[in-house]
Amino acid sequence: MSEAAKPSRRRLLGAAAVSAGAGLAVGLAGGVALAQSANLPPLPRIEGRRFDNKVVIVTGATSGIGRAAAIAFAREGGKVGFCGRREHLGAAVEAEIRAAGGEAFYVAADVRKEEDVRRFVDAVAGRYGRLDVAFNNAGITLEKPLHAYSAEEWDDVLSTNLRGVFLSMKYEVPHMIAAGGGTIVVTSSSNALATSAGRAAYTASKRALVGLVQAAALDYAEHNIRVNTLIPGTTDTELVRRAAGMEGIPDAAWKIAAAQWAKSNVPGLGRMATAGEIADFALVLASSDHPYMTGAALVIDGGKTAHAG
Repeated sequence: MSEAAKPSRRRLLGAAAVSAGAGLAVGLAGGVALAQSANLPPLPRIEGRRFDNKVVIVTGATSGIGRAAAIAFAREGGKVGFCGRREHLGAAVEAEIRAAGGEAFYVAADVRKEEDVRRFVDAVAGRYGRLDVAFNNAGITLEKPLHAYSAEEWDDVLSTNLRGVFLSMKYEVPHMIAAGGGTIVVTSSSNALATSAGRAAYTASKRALVGLVQAAALDYAEHNIRVNTLIPGTTDTELVRRAAGMEGIPDAAWKIAAAQWAKSNVPGLGRMATAGEIADFALVLASSDHPYMTGAALVIDGGKTAHAG
């Protein structure tokens, strides 16, 4: 398969809706006035350290939602082991967390590879002596009409998004049983509930995760392990910006263009989520705040899936 035909591991499903650089480019001409609406108030921070003395694993944490979650878990006292394929970014996230006084440990790993996943999970549990929380977040997409996928492309999306979560849980669960319980949060997508053309592989994988979580929640309830699904909507990350072909423009211009595009293309609140907003909700699901919640699929999409279309 040619390099051009391979699925980009840096793309996010929400980026397809950016229809792509064209719609955002129009935003640049829309005027600086829109920048005012893009100046959102800072995110509220929950007081306290819900993850003091907890050992936390995050997959896909070298950028985007995973990166924001790794930082947030560490900020609340968690000892965070995280993985991703891009080593220079992993080292940077680890250094950022440590510079802020947190505890973090980066391992280069590809969730498609069983030995990588086993090595990663065992390294984190071995370093810190236990495992309490897992945020299984890694994922990719490739968008085209269903008949245009090669079998290899289809398998790659499913292997990363679905099999990668299976492998992660396969090696996380025994450590949690040994620790007397834990919590697992899995990142699905609003496309699991309502999708659009060109997203067959991504949607199939993300919808399957909802079922996987429900079954796993029943498998491990007796071991005091709770498993829930996080269903985010379109999120503003560097992946979206790159897919829109706008990584080379100034940050201020990007913010104006992205805000104008979202106003017309994201139902409900009319803006994309920030990675921090999604990460904060992942921490809610991973915490002990709601001990009766397991097997749930919780939506945080700004009203996207409430839209009749």
